Amino acid sequence: MNAKFPTQQKTSTGALLPLVGLPQDTLLTVNIEQVPLIKNVFPGIHIQPLRIDPERGEWVFKAIVEPGCSLPIHYHTGTAQVWTIQGCWKYLEYPDQPQTAGSYLFEPGGSVHTFYTPKENTEDTITIAWIEGAQVSFNEDGTFHSMNDATSIQYALESLAAARGIGPVPYIRGNSADIAGS
Repeated sequence: MNAKFPTQQKTSTGALLPLVGLPQDTLLTVNIEQVPLIKNVFPGIHIQPLRIDPERGEWVFKAIVEPGCSLPIHYHTGTAQVWTIQGCWKYLEYPDQPQTAGSYLFEPGGSVHTFYTPKENTEDTITIAWIEGAQVSFNEDGTFHSMNDATSIQYALESLAAARGIGPVPYIRGNSADIAGS
């Protein structure tokens, strides 16, 4: 989106609307069919970024996860929202609460869990996730493993895409209010 001098917008009948702070000349939208799949961001976990906003600390992405994949135990400093489109995934700490197609999960900040897809899954699991803040991961012995946030995810995805010759990747970029790769 290109910034322009604010002007009053009108209804279809010509009535003036209140002056808005950030008029836009285009919708901020990406078509997931045009966003390349970045394979094996983590082993067996493939990502399509939809929006990455380092200023707000938010990252929204589609994930395709093969059966038998897992992430280290971790917590989120902010909230996480996950919509399951296909397949099944679980948290080791909540084995009787599988997330299956149609599930929506809201996690308050500070939630601790270990993500995995069951080995017996017969299909890939597909989710869309909206993460706020950082994901702080630990090894099984409790020592620090890694930290991912919007800035590190943006760097990793753009670096992987460039190294694999699939960039630039179109996704909605933070407060700069435009689409990367466009």
